[in-house]
Amino acid sequence: MKTMKRNREFYRKKRHRRVRKKIKGTFERPRLSVYRSLSHIYAQIIDDTKGHTLVSASSLELVREKKISYGGNKEAAYEVGKLLAEKALEKGIKKVVFDRGGYLYHGRVEALAKGAREGKLEF
Repeated sequence: MKTMKRNREFYRKKRHRRVRKKIKGTFERPRLSVYRSLSHIYAQIIDDTKGHTLVSASSLELVREKKISYGGNKEAAYEVGKLLAEKALEKGIKKVVFDRGGYLYHGRVEALAKGAREGKLEF
C-alpha cells in the first residue's frame, strides 16, 4: 500500500473539507469560493443548492484585457475582488458567504476579500 505524501496541498484540502462542512451557499446568500494557483487567482460565486456558478472572475481575464501585467500578486487579487463584486452587483447579488478554500486569510486571499468588500459586496 502506498503512503500518501503529506505536503502543503494535502493539508490545504483537509482544511477545505472541514470548512465546507459548515459553509453552504444558498440562493439568498451564495458562496464566494477562492482558488489560487502560482500565477493566477480565481473566484466564483456559487449557489450550492442548485450547484450553479452565478458569477466568476479571474486574474487571467484581467491579464488578457491588459488591465494588469501579472496575475499572481496581491494587486491582481485586489482587482479580481473588485471585478467580481461589480459583476455580482449587476446580477443583484449583495451578500455572500466567504469560502477561502482552505487557504490562510492572508496575502492574496485577503486582498481579494478587501477588493470585493470595497466593491460593495457584503460577507
